[in-house]
Amino acid sequence: MVLEQVLLTLIKNAKVFNSYLKKFISANVAVKDGKFYYIDRKQDTDLQTDNVIDAKGSYMIPGLTDIHMHIESSMATPAFFGKCAGENGVTTVVSEPHEMANVKGIRGILEMISAAKNAPIDIFYGIPSSVPSTSEKLETTGGIIDCSAMKHLLEEKDVVCVGEIMNYRQIIRENDLEISRFLEYLKKDHPGYVIEGHCPSLLDLDLAKFLYLGINGDHTEHTLEEVKQRIENGMFFEIQDKMLKPEILEYICQNQLYEYCSFVTDDTMADVLYEQGPLNAVVQKAIDMGFPMEQAIYCATYTPCQRMHFYDRGAIAPGKLADFMLLKDPSVLKPEAVFKNGVPIYAKDEPQLPLSASTYEFPADFYRSVQLPEIFLKDFQVNAPFQEGYATVRVIEIDPDRTHTTEKLVEMPVKAGKICWENSGCLLAMVVERHGKNGNIGYGFLTGSCLKKGTVATTYFHDHHNLFVAGSSPDDMLFAVNRIRELQGGFLTVKDGRILSELALPVCGLLSEKSIRENGLALKAVRKSLTDLGYVHNNPIMSVATLGLPVSPALKLTDKGLVDVKKGEIVPLIVNTKKNK
Repeated sequence: MVLEQVLLTLIKNAKVFNSYLKKFISANVAVKDGKFYYIDRKQDTDLQTDNVIDAKGSYMIPGLTDIHMHIESSMATPAFFGKCAGENGVTTVVSEPHEMANVKGIRGILEMISAAKNAPIDIFYGIPSSVPSTSEKLETTGGIIDCSAMKHLLEEKDVVCVGEIMNYRQIIRENDLEISRFLEYLKKDHPGYVIEGHCPSLLDLDLAKFLYLGINGDHTEHTLEEVKQRIENGMFFEIQDKMLKPEILEYICQNQLYEYCSFVTDDTMADVLYEQGPLNAVVQKAIDMGFPMEQAIYCATYTPCQRMHFYDRGAIAPGKLADFMLLKDPSVLKPEAVFKNGVPIYAKDEPQLPLSASTYEFPADFYRSVQLPEIFLKDFQVNAPFQEGYATVRVIEIDPDRTHTTEKLVEMPVKAGKICWENSGCLLAMVVERHGKNGNIGYGFLTGSCLKKGTVATTYFHDHHNLFVAGSSPDDMLFAVNRIRELQGGFLTVKDGRILSELALPVCGLLSEKSIRENGLALKAVRKSLTDLGYVHNNPIMSVATLGLPVSPALKLTDKGLVDVKKGEIVPLIVNTKKNK
């Protein structure tokens, strides 16, 4: 059999993953104009072409698709992230840029979209739906995304969904929120538009109320019962690393629920990205835990594309985008070669060209975003409403395995109108408003699995990204704040007036324009330093970064003060007092 001569590429002798049968079939694959043209299972069609690639029996699978992630979590710019993702077989991502939006509003989102143009993979975006994550009463952000901004973003061609709706308890009680108005608009003018959720712990009637609004995807950490209720009620379940629990995977496999879930990364820190990779690392872990290999590939390629209405990709079939990778062993997701639109973007045995830091230049004010008030040593004192006695204060207790915290009450002495916390077993924590709006300082204390000595400071502080500093020495804390000001953002540790580790994040206090390797090694040093200083946690970077996230239970700290997440309100630091007579 001879097929008419066309301009195409032929990949011969491959074991091709068929997404519809969920198995590998030996075939030759023709690619024309960036799309799959013909899958020759008989391997007897004479395709006239000068461009032949002999796969030599390698396995061929579609490019991986990550539909829930945040590029800002990599602390890299979109082009650098895209290069790393492509080298690991990820050819499509949907990033939700609410971190950048919290700093620079809609301008930040549009700049992230523009900065992705030079990436070797497809980077789509979700509309940030919760900026701020709660309200101006609980946190100060640099930007606000209201209903009008959401409608504007809807018209951007690279925007494909509504990003995670995080004020999940508020939205089921109130209908006057900006996102509530936008959902009503979508229901009338864009029915069926993809809407992502964030609803940890919602169950029963509350979950039904959330789903009733059209929010039908979730990626957060859950118990088995929470997962069951989501899938049983038609919610698409996105499995991130911390949900790779034996009981969760067993439930999915035993009930053949592969159509209703996919793998995602959500947040991948710079050092983890450098050492392990993006989505392929999550899928690899699932396979190693016993998740069937063919189904794992299916849930990292086909089902996420169906969820996002990416009907032009996710399978190796005629007319689909020729996004694929070649592997020696499909159970080991380390590609030999990766192709995007039929063009090679990575080959294991070929040197990789470095990206230039000038790939994309952000506006000048993006490099001057840390606008702190003047801070003095006296600002690291916590005032009490009386001169002498004792105060019972709310303390944030850090869990070693979760980003959720608990509230603990601790009695501290008061002298000369100041709380004497230094010998209480707690650290002083402060959040300083850094968007140049009001100069607020929120005060709190930390205990549990946190630092035992030294200081940590960062502007990478979800989601408002004000400056956070916590430590055992006011002198070191002031030094750390001033260093962050010099860097215009970053993540660092300090002890005895000396910087122990440091990652500069000069783009909006969130991103670095250095390579994934450079960022990864710097953040790894910060992680090690936190551990050396006594921080006991399975992810100390994320633990620190979410101590100000007022949608994550139970007690968090913002520039407005301590937030009781369940009540959704600011609560006083001092619970009760006992004055000396």
